[in-house]
Amino acid sequence: MKYESAFNAIDGILRNEAGCSNELDYIEQTSWLLFLKYLDDLETEQEIKAELAGKEYKRIITGFHRWSAWAAPKNDKGELDLINAMTGDDLVEFVDTKLFPALKRFKDTASASNTLEYKIGEIFSELRNKIHSGYNLREVINKIDSLAFQSADDKHEMTILYESKIQRMGNAGRNGGEYYTPRPLIRAIVEVVNPQIGETVYDPACGSAGFLCEAFTYMQEQIKSVADAKTLQQNTFFGKEKKGLPYIIATMNMIFHGVAAPNIIRGNTLAENLAAVQERDRKHVILANPPFGGSERDEVKQNFDIQTGETAYMFMQHFIKMLKVNGRAGIVIKNTFLSNGDAASLRRKLLEECNVHTILDLPSGVFTGAGVKTVVVFFTKGEPTKNIWYYQLNPGRNLGKTNALNANDLAEFVELYKTKGESENSWTIDATTLGEDCDLSVKNPNKVEAIDERTTEDILNAIADLNANSASLIAEIRELL
Repeated sequence: MKYESAFNAIDGILRNEAGCSNELDYIEQTSWLLFLKYLDDLETEQEIKAELAGKEYKRIITGFHRWSAWAAPKNDKGELDLINAMTGDDLVEFVDTKLFPALKRFKDTASASNTLEYKIGEIFSELRNKIHSGYNLREVINKIDSLAFQSADDKHEMTILYESKIQRMGNAGRNGGEYYTPRPLIRAIVEVVNPQIGETVYDPACGSAGFLCEAFTYMQEQIKSVADAKTLQQNTFFGKEKKGLPYIIATMNMIFHGVAAPNIIRGNTLAENLAAVQERDRKHVILANPPFGGSERDEVKQNFDIQTGETAYMFMQHFIKMLKVNGRAGIVIKNTFLSNGDAASLRRKLLEECNVHTILDLPSGVFTGAGVKTVVVFFTKGEPTKNIWYYQLNPGRNLGKTNALNANDLAEFVELYKTKGESENSWTIDATTLGEDCDLSVKNPNKVEAIDERTTEDILNAIADLNANSASLIAEIRELL
């Protein structure tokens, strides 16, 4: 796979770059270069289409700021023009003092904030070039220039690999409970919630925009007219992200997936005044994996009716407020939400104002290296909860970095959801039987927990056997050395 080979080679170059120290830097620096190459190919494609239609296409990035002019000038044979291609200090100076400032100005000159020009300006206002060696930068540019984005297959392969880089970024830089959400899980959530063209889809803690990208891919299959395509592009997807790098990655990720000017805002969702939310602000569908733990200022906490220091519980209140009547949500949250005493009043509010129809219990290891158990809570706003269908995911193996969650693991859940059928892994409870604390704990009535009937002596003997085996193995290794 040419993209995989190129991405691996770029990571190898950046590992030797003094300005880049980890996966976060690798994806950040790869992203802005990949983005400019992608845009150049995209604009060339639009130019050709316009010419065939007898129209004129006005390029966004022009002159020497075009990728094909500064990064990869070609000679008559279509090869890199080694005479005119900058490298070394000249290349770094151009990027730092001319290219970035010029692209940053797009934010000031764009006709509106919902245009691609404005998004380009935003991206390059947040980023800076960290590749200090012009020779490393030239090598990376040459690798990226070898990639093409003309065909749908090319773009699909690129987005798949870009997602894998985002996953590594998430695992390298997680904090405040922020983890990369596995794509098979996102796809299952999207399929269950089933967003339709004409509905708005919202993620107020969008991270790298995985939920929005998957929802876009899902809803593309529903396009039946030019109007449908325009609706998906302009009036469907809305996201917010507090932190700078995830915001930039989210914007570029959506553009790579095919949304020309993503409606993603940089800002702290929790700092917004919930009392000021109007009907026009509400959304039909919310898909999210909000950060847990973390911390917020006291004035932010005062924004919520139910006072809490847990960011995930603040976000849950935001979700309830932001959903339209009959609006639907699929939310990933720590399983302690189901039974934690501090969340009792929030659970009561959720059960009274929304129909919590499904809870998907996920095994440990879904979020690689996170060490937390999570659930997905599905609900519809506008009527109280009557019955809750539970599904306890049991992939039959331990999940981890080398044994990740996949689509097959979720297939039974997605199929059984359609009928809310009962099985070894699924059951339904009557919400009226819940106690005062509204405990939603996962208690599978169809499984009997195996009891370890070994005596204390049996257990001590087993430990002794393990110790003896370990000592024997160590002795054998020492002999080999």
